[in-house]
Formats: sequence, structure tokens, C-alpha cells
Amino acid sequence: MALATAQPAWSAPSAETPLEHLLLDFLAYLEFERGLSRNTLEAYRSDLLQYGAWLHSHGVAPLEVSHEQLADFVSGLLEGTSDRPPVAPATLQRKVACLRSFHRHLMRQGILEEDPTTKLKAPKHSRKLPNVLSRDEVAKLLEQPHGSDPASLRDRALLEVMYACGLRASEAIELQVSDVDIKEAMLRARGKGSKERIVPLGSTAAGALTLYLSRGRPKLAGDRLQAPVFVNQRGTGLTRQGLYKIVQRHARSAGLEGRMSPHTLRHSFATHLLAGGCDLRSLQEMLGHADLTTTQLYTHLSSSRLRDVYFDAHPRA
Repeated sequence: MALATAQPAWSAPSAETPLEHLLLDFLAYLEFERGLSRNTLEAYRSDLLQYGAWLHSHGVAPLEVSHEQLADFVSGLLEGTSDRPPVAPATLQRKVACLRSFHRHLMRQGILEEDPTTKLKAPKHSRKLPNVLSRDEVAKLLEQPHGSDPASLRDRALLEVMYACGLRASEAIELQVSDVDIKEAMLRARGKGSKERIVPLGSTAAGALTLYLSRGRPKLAGDRLQAPVFVNQRGTGLTRQGLYKIVQRHARSAGLEGRMSPHTLRHSFATHLLAGGCDLRSLQEMLGHADLTTTQLYTHLSSSRLRDVYFDAHPRA
């Protein structure tokens, strides 16, 4: 079953509509009306296919599933099987949210009369604090791409911009030349659900980006009229895998192998801003978080780091 990429031919599914069409209609709703990102859509698609397979294997009619049967499905995911490990708590939360959203969509369509997911819950889990680099470690990482060749200029600009603006990997590779205003020191990032936000661009990152755009990118892109800021050796936009390899290569050079991913720069950006006195609302806006509770994770992270610093530094700790 392929992910919907165009408006579906069906617009008003009924109770007789096959499950596959109901799932596709729901995915189309998420994509075109809710504006969810491609990654979220792929995750929901995978969740729904797994749910559909479970219904089929247990002989359960999709529109007659009970709360108890859904609870059994969720419990099975948590316990795992001989050929499938248990689902991580965070993933289970997403799967339950997907099931709730799907059944509520069927309720809105008038296909279901009762929502079997009303009392469905996933086990609560404590959020794991993300890895964060110290300021010295960030400085060491950013020093790694040295040289004046186009690839080095690109890598330096990429790392500087990701740390200076707290960009997600997807936001960095989707950044367009028209999104950057170096004169005003501002940058437009396109986050989850195609939501745009404006983020300040620090002077160091602006300098590295200026050098790359004037001396590095023209040699990589050549005559191609490519819109992405960051391009590969073939002159086309960086892929997520390409960006990951760049970050990992320089992390190894800085002695940070195994301690970071592209998202670590975003976590470090947020933690360092809070430690420097940035208020939570401003940080929420710069990160593009829809919910302030997501941003509040970094207050716990900052407290944790302050505690570590205290016990390491205080003579009577």
C-alpha cells in the first residue's frame, strides 16, 4: 500500500469501504488537511499497516473492534514476541496516538458510532534526557572542517548554522537559498507540518555561510539552478544520510564519536541558550515547538547539568 501522494479518488468512504481504502483516506487527510510531515506520515502508515495485519490475523472486523481487543493489541506490542522485540515506550505512545486519531477520523466521517479508543492508554514513560555537548566540545567540533576546498566550506557552514539556529536535520537539508537573509542575520526554517519560523543567525554562522555561498557552493552546484543551500559533490541537495555522514565524520575527528547525532547540535543549542538566560517562550519559538511542555524538557536537562557541574566543582560537595 503506497502512501497517498495526491488527492484520493474517494472522498466519502462508508462502512462498506475496505480497510485499505479507509487507511489511505486517513493518511490523505493527515497530509492535505493536517499538513503532517513526510516522516510522520511514514510512521503512521507503518503503524496502521501493522494494526491492519493484526486485525486480519485475529479475524477481527476493522469496524467492529472493541476496546478490549485494542488493549490486547497494545499489550502485545509492549511484550513483544519470539521474532519481534518489545516496542519502545515512546514508539508505543505514538502508535496509540495514531490509533486514536484514526478512529476519531472514522467517527467524524460517520463510519463509526462509538470510539473504541476512548479509554485506550499506553504505559507512561519517563523521557530520556538527550545528549548535549559542552560549549568547549561544540567549539572543538566546529573547528574540524578546516581548509578552503568547497566541501570543507560547506561542512563548516552546515555545522555552524545547525548549532546557531537549532535546526533539525530535515530543516537543514530543506533550507533554500531564498530562506537566508545574511544582511538581516535571519533565517527561515521549515519545521514539522511545513510550519515556518524565523530564527536569528549568529555572526559566526553568517560568516561561514557567506564564505560557503560565495566560494564553495558555486563550485559544487556548477551551472545547476539548485535551490537547496547545502549541496553534495554532484551539485544536488544533501540527503539525510549525507548530512548524517558529515556530522559523524567530524564528530570522530573531534573525539566525540558515539556521543552525538545531527540532533545533538539542536539539543546543545537549546540547553546553552537556557543556561545563558534565554526565556522558555522565546526558546519555544526558535525551536518551533507547538507545545511548551516539549521545550520544558531542556529545563530539566539544564538542572541536571548544573547539578553535575556543582558536584564536580564544589570543594565540599
